[in-house]
Amino acid sequence: MDVVMQTNMGEIEDSTVRPKVTDAKGILKQNRQFLDYFWDIAKPEREIRLKAIEDLIEHLKQSEKPDELKYSLKRLVDGLSHTRDDARSGYSVALAQLLSVFEEISLKSTLDSVKEKHNLQRAKKKLIRNAAFGNFFGVLALSQSTRLQKEPQVMLECVKLLQRLSQYREHLRDLPRKTMVDILSETPKEVFEELLLSALQSDLTSALNTPEQLELLLVAMQKFPSVLKPKKLKKLLGATAVITKENMPKLVEVLKTAARSVKKDNILPPVALDLLQVSLREDSFEMFWNEAIIKGMMSEMPGPTHYLGFRLLGASLPLLSVPQLEFVLTGDVMRYYGQHMLSAQLAYRFKFAPEMEKYVSEFMQGCADADKQLAVALGFTQLTNQGYPVVPSSWKVLEHMDLCALQKYVEWLMEAFCKPQLEKCLDFSTRRQKGNQETEVESDSCVARFRKWIVSRLSFIVENHQIKKEEGLVMKMARFIFFHAFFDVKKPTPEIPETVQALSVPIDQQTQATISSAFYGLLQGLNSMAALGDSPEAERLNSRRILGVKADGSMWIYCVVQYATTLLNQSKHVQSVQTLSPEQRKGWDSMLESVEALRKKAKKSSSPEHTAFQHLFLLVGIQMFKAPDDSLELLNDLRTCVEKAQAKKSKKKKANGDSCEEPHWVEVVVEILLSLLSQPSRLVRSVCKAVFSRICPHLTQEALSSILNVLDPNKDEDESGVMVTDEKEKKRKHKEEDKQDDEDDDEEEDEEGSDSSSDEDEDETMEEGKEVDQNFRLDLMKVLQGQNALATEEDGSDEEELDDAAMMKLDGSLASLFLEQKKKIQAKKDEKDRIRKEKVLVRDFKIKVLDMVEMFLSKQGSSALVLGMVEPLLSVIENGMSSETSQQEQDFLRKAADIFRNRLCRAKYYCRETDGREAELHEMLERLISRAQKLTDSSVSLYYFSAALYVLKVLRGVVSEQDSANASTPAELRLMGKVDLERVTTCFRNALTSFLTKRKSPLTGAMFIDLFSRFPVLCVNLLDTAVENITAGVREPQQGQACLMVLRSLQSKDVKNLMSDAQETELHQKVVDQLAKSFEDVECKNKMVREKIVKALELCQHLVRSVQNQKMPVNLEPLQKVLKSMNAEESLQKPGQLEDTYWSVMKLFCILKPKIEKVKKVVEAEQTEETTKKKKKKGFLPESKKRKNRKKPTVLEGKETTASTEGASGGEKKNKKRKPQGGERQNQPATKKAKTQPQQDKKKKKGGQQEADGK
Repeated sequence: MDVVMQTNMGEIEDSTVRPKVTDAKGILKQNRQFLDYFWDIAKPEREIRLKAIEDLIEHLKQSEKPDELKYSLKRLVDGLSHTRDDARSGYSVALAQLLSVFEEISLKSTLDSVKEKHNLQRAKKKLIRNAAFGNFFGVLALSQSTRLQKEPQVMLECVKLLQRLSQYREHLRDLPRKTMVDILSETPKEVFEELLLSALQSDLTSALNTPEQLELLLVAMQKFPSVLKPKKLKKLLGATAVITKENMPKLVEVLKTAARSVKKDNILPPVALDLLQVSLREDSFEMFWNEAIIKGMMSEMPGPTHYLGFRLLGASLPLLSVPQLEFVLTGDVMRYYGQHMLSAQLAYRFKFAPEMEKYVSEFMQGCADADKQLAVALGFTQLTNQGYPVVPSSWKVLEHMDLCALQKYVEWLMEAFCKPQLEKCLDFSTRRQKGNQETEVESDSCVARFRKWIVSRLSFIVENHQIKKEEGLVMKMARFIFFHAFFDVKKPTPEIPETVQALSVPIDQQTQATISSAFYGLLQGLNSMAALGDSPEAERLNSRRILGVKADGSMWIYCVVQYATTLLNQSKHVQSVQTLSPEQRKGWDSMLESVEALRKKAKKSSSPEHTAFQHLFLLVGIQMFKAPDDSLELLNDLRTCVEKAQAKKSKKKKANGDSCEEPHWVEVVVEILLSLLSQPSRLVRSVCKAVFSRICPHLTQEALSSILNVLDPNKDEDESGVMVTDEKEKKRKHKEEDKQDDEDDDEEEDEEGSDSSSDEDEDETMEEGKEVDQNFRLDLMKVLQGQNALATEEDGSDEEELDDAAMMKLDGSLASLFLEQKKKIQAKKDEKDRIRKEKVLVRDFKIKVLDMVEMFLSKQGSSALVLGMVEPLLSVIENGMSSETSQQEQDFLRKAADIFRNRLCRAKYYCRETDGREAELHEMLERLISRAQKLTDSSVSLYYFSAALYVLKVLRGVVSEQDSANASTPAELRLMGKVDLERVTTCFRNALTSFLTKRKSPLTGAMFIDLFSRFPVLCVNLLDTAVENITAGVREPQQGQACLMVLRSLQSKDVKNLMSDAQETELHQKVVDQLAKSFEDVECKNKMVREKIVKALELCQHLVRSVQNQKMPVNLEPLQKVLKSMNAEESLQKPGQLEDTYWSVMKLFCILKPKIEKVKKVVEAEQTEETTKKKKKKGFLPESKKRKNRKKPTVLEGKETTASTEGASGGEKKNKKRKPQGGERQNQPATKKAKTQPQQDKKKKKGGQQEADGK
């Protein structure tokens, strides 16, 4: 038995993670730390492994003990066959470091020990994989020791061992061949020629069979060209070169095998790149590309072979010359890549585009030749699908393009726009396009698609700030796009360079509209562009964060407007696509005059007022080429607003003389922007947003008040000074009403001749009106009575009916009456519709104004004006919560709440200027807390409470710039800035008392926990109130919240730092007394009570642990007694949150939860014994079925008991087979009883349990 056990243990040790270690000399007992190194070397974490290897080598250096060195060598060799990859690599690296540092260790003996320990012939079948890895990692360690080149014989043996390991490809894959390549790359020429060449003869001869063998040959050719000369290659391969027509089929098969081998890795096989380099050295690149890649790899179905071709294309870019680049980028590989780009647009398809973009980016970064960069950019640009390039217009590769190459590329794009030569492009169509395409695609549509892409690419170059460019190039692209968007050439002139290049194909309207929209997008990019260049002026502007200007200070948009003026004045040579009327041209000229006047004022005194007005005029004016009528109206409105503002200035001057100052220019601009925003136009919205972002730093209180008045829900629309509807809509309404009247007259004529239509109209009016108007009922009665058509009680049943003339007259009267009623209903409907539309327009206008508020908070969050926005935003949120629930209203409310929460309360920068406003801020704080207590909705109350905390942060944050989280000393924590601590404490104490003593309060415990965590000083002042309400709370939920507040306060380090030891001890004693009082006579009668007890127990647990750890003089005996009494009836024995928390507290008092022994009743025990007796053992016959006992009668106590027992045991079915029919009939009720018996047993068990609990 002992021998068997030893054998089994030996097998287990051989198959376990760690090999068996003998300790003859007691090294294991000498140094435990030394052994821990080997454990750490096998750990999965790479950092731990490297640290252990470093420590092991250092330890061996210092100890200089040969036994430890010998043990380390043996232990590392044994670990090479570890079952985990991380452990194997760790032992291999450690062995390599050991051999590198201690050169006295023989490589030959190490290799022999590796072969002996991991013998492939003697290894069991299950351990072949580990043995193969052990041999491989042993050779890898020898090669990484940097000593292998000094011992050629050992190197030769390593190569031979790797050749044998190549047979185990299912385990090692191509690792042995790669290691042989690494060894070859570091082998001296003499060693290779004398030793390795003969050893590798078979591999080099069969180089065209596998990728690994071919890679071995290619590395040897690259490393030792003088050894592997053409004559030698002739002997090895039968040819003087590798790239030949005879070898091409074999090379293709090798490449296909290599492509499939890296299918999951998504990498380029090294053999493919080596073959490409060999073809370049042998001047056979074109043959290799055509025969091997295009005809060989691309002839397969799309898959790994295609991806190898794409990867080889990307990797070859740095190696090729300009002609070779043009040859590759205009070939079939690019066409296949384009087809892949289109087919890979589906979500589940593999996308190669990111890899190709990475290849091209690396090429652009590493290539300094502008011609090569241009060739690559043009090659990918000319890959088109029916005229549209497959590469996206926003290609980040251009960020690494040289400035000279970028200029040439932009010139080519402009020339291609004017004279697109699609025949020079590499155009293709997919199979589906060819199948759906009955006729050839028109060349004009291809040209339009190509032009749209070019405009998008030019816009991307301008808008992308990472692309290096000059001001002249940017202006050239902006002029080009603007010209072709809005102008046509009549006659070329050298004054306008854009007219010199004639269009080979005219621009259609759809393309022109696309170019127009692209121009306005480009204009947005110009307005947000930093100054270009490295000049001192540009650096000065960038340091001041001035955007949208050139280095000389002039705005980009002004330069574009100047160019537009030049084009308008050259009417002989160019023509506007949308001809401007004399009135519109006059508005353009007046806009220019206003801008020039502002520029003159800006030169005299540089003021942001002039820049803002310039920007406003220019943005509105440039829109005239897209929407001349709307732009002209906007200019007129803008001029009117300016005139009104000037009139207000003069009125104030006349009324107040010189005592009152004129309105600030920002107020004027804000009024103009608000009046413009009242118009439903996206164009106006973008213009106002751009202008407002520039004037945010100069905003005043009056200007901000005019913005907030629009959002104020307590003010009417008329008071806000904004009219949403315009005159055009009124005119349209009048016209529609006139048309409606005419239609009604026509309907009246038609209805006089038809009775059915009047009945249908009557039904419609009844449906639309829902409730019949009493006035209409009276009028109807009068008409009927006037024609004697209304039956009365005096009328007889046989009275004659009305004649035809009376009936016609009655029909006319009824028709006119119903028509008038229909008009009234339609008028009411129109009025409701008008009111609804006005509400929508007003709400949309307020959403636009919210954009201005958000922009101001994001740009000027530290301004003192922000404090005046707190209450208006809260009133907007409060009103929105109680208003209608339309989608637009919800969007408005969500946006306002998001701005208040994220842009105001949680902003990184907040107001720090409160000099002279302390009393005002304290009053605001009191108003916010008071309002938070009076609300009915807790969600709205949360916003008011958050606003109060924000005001408190503003008051506190003036003194110290460090947050309370960074404060370490009690002195720093007590600093509350300009906060009136007594006043604020009283305010929050009243709120806390209200929350804990009132049944319904909108405040929540989370609000006060947030207050305590952010302001520890207030937490210390309010702790007494929270402690008192542990028992004085109005209900159990409030008492539980008080416990939770006290718990979070005691857990805070800042609160502990603020309290002295005596105060902390006194506080803990108060909490203990309150908890003991709260636990007296407590009954877990409902869920609220249980939740309160759980929170109290959590507080108790923290409290007892703190008292015991800090050894405070706090009397815990009353609390312990009360807690013991809670479990007097053993009601807390069941598992649950309350019970677990209770026993975790009692554990601190050294009272453990008793183990419950499940005691079953006597009756149940007897039934169980009978059941177990009747149960059959699996695989054995019952006693009654055995031959010797078959005739013996079974002794039963009672039939019912037997039947029930058999039914419960489930062993009745087999006994039924040999019973007579009568027995079957008798046993049927017993079977039913057996089915119901488990339910009765359960009821009995439940009843018994209840009786036990009662006892």
